[in-house]
Amino acid sequence: MSSVGRKRLGDLLVESGMVTSNELEEALTAKSENEKLGDYFINKGMITERQLIEVLEFQLGIPHVDLSRFSIHSELIQLVPAELAKSNLIIPLKKERNKLTVAMADPMDYFAIEELRMATGCQIEPSIATKEQLSKYVSRYFEMQSSMDEALMDVNGNQTDADDDLTNVDSPMVRLVNQIISSALSQKASDIHFDPQERDMTVRFRVDGVIRKDRSLPKNMQNVVLARLKIMGNLNITETRVPQDGRIKTVINQKPVDIRLSSLPTVYGEKMVLRLHDLSNQLTALKHLNFSEQNLNSFMKMIKNPNGIILITGPTGSGKSSTLYAALNELNEEAVNILTVEDPVEYQMHGINQIQVNEDVGLTFAKGLRSILRQDPDIVMIGEIRDQETAEIAIRASLTGHLVLSTLHTNSAPETVTRLADMGIEPFLIASSLTGVIAQRLVRKVCRDCKVLYEPDHSEKELLQAYKIQFTELAQGNGCPSCDHTGYKGRMAIHEVLNVDDGLKELIVTRAATSSIKQYMKENSAFLHEDGLNKAALGQTTINEILRVSSLSQ
Repeated sequence: MSSVGRKRLGDLLVESGMVTSNELEEALTAKSENEKLGDYFINKGMITERQLIEVLEFQLGIPHVDLSRFSIHSELIQLVPAELAKSNLIIPLKKERNKLTVAMADPMDYFAIEELRMATGCQIEPSIATKEQLSKYVSRYFEMQSSMDEALMDVNGNQTDADDDLTNVDSPMVRLVNQIISSALSQKASDIHFDPQERDMTVRFRVDGVIRKDRSLPKNMQNVVLARLKIMGNLNITETRVPQDGRIKTVINQKPVDIRLSSLPTVYGEKMVLRLHDLSNQLTALKHLNFSEQNLNSFMKMIKNPNGIILITGPTGSGKSSTLYAALNELNEEAVNILTVEDPVEYQMHGINQIQVNEDVGLTFAKGLRSILRQDPDIVMIGEIRDQETAEIAIRASLTGHLVLSTLHTNSAPETVTRLADMGIEPFLIASSLTGVIAQRLVRKVCRDCKVLYEPDHSEKELLQAYKIQFTELAQGNGCPSCDHTGYKGRMAIHEVLNVDDGLKELIVTRAATSSIKQYMKENSAFLHEDGLNKAALGQTTINEILRVSSLSQ
């Protein structure tokens, strides 16, 4: 490495004007011992990974590569020690005589480069790739493939000790299943789908709300993979004719993970879906949940009420639990007694008494709720209102001086009133107990690394003008290695907030139609799609995303 290459990353970032000297000093003090400086700035949102790569590319003359454009051969993979590749995120790209070109997340890690030179006997030529791409490729080439080959040998060998093999953490099949889950977590997937087909089994990940295929497994591995998953979730491995539900609590890559799994018989075998919860994620404050200023003020006003019911609605996977936990975090004080009944308890919160529903022993939402009302609570959180009994107890609790927070499955905030009435709750009880409703969806964010501004077309202009939304240009992602060429990276919430004021109470008591409640809301607050369109006009997401998750026919 030349003397130019010996410059420190912090100095390069200051020279490029991306951070100040004071911010660099703060970062060097605040970052954890094992955290790289670049990762610290990226995690804090001070720079993007693309900006970091551009600084290194320009200042040091180290090229940036897109791994998807390379054909990586097995002879190259065998050159690099697997542990070195995994610990430093290194992928070999090509070898010319005695020169080995590699992609790295940190091409300024001279210790890793020197270690690689000694292990391969080659002169190392570093290039830069995104951490996300490198994690995916390292998992694929250095972990998954070797486990896959060994697992296939085991399956084809018709081993007699197959059951013992599925409980042995060192067996190829156990390693393969763990690596699939690890790969999904590294790609920030929320779900893994194991889909049996006629000739193979497809593994798909749901990333940022969209399902995409990750790999195919041979058909003769299907039953063994499913059996391993059932063992992990304490399900009956001999039962394949009826649906089963289970739960896995494990640690993957030093991170605690909670997994809910569900099996369903299909014509080609059992389909298994795993819902992933990374428990190392920190609870988010309400102000970081993408509420517009008006919606945040309305919601904050609601949760400061001493009593009443606040409901958060939306389909599965729309971020309802995150909003509930953020609200509890806001309310959590030493002088307040907060109790929850949940299924499952997704995040354990200090200072809050949380109860896990266990229907096998008769501890249902309704029974748990009855019990905690005798525990002198100030605030009660119910994971979900699923039936009339739970709804009635929740309303009774709100009418006797408790603040109740819960979730409900409806498509919009105004439909919540109809849903409660369908459960058998009298309109006068709904009107007197309901404080407010928040409906929400998750939309994909435009990738910060490949974001470009463009002039909206005629239909987009018409749509924004119809809702009197101010705009100049819109944003979209062109696609880059950082976002896997989708143009989107990460998700954000869009909301609609329904305040139950005197005017709305009157409509509820008189059993007004949902259309009348929508008309009332139209005059007093913004619908879900309006909040989304405002965020699209700010360049945070796209109009196509808003149309994908919400209806304009309000």
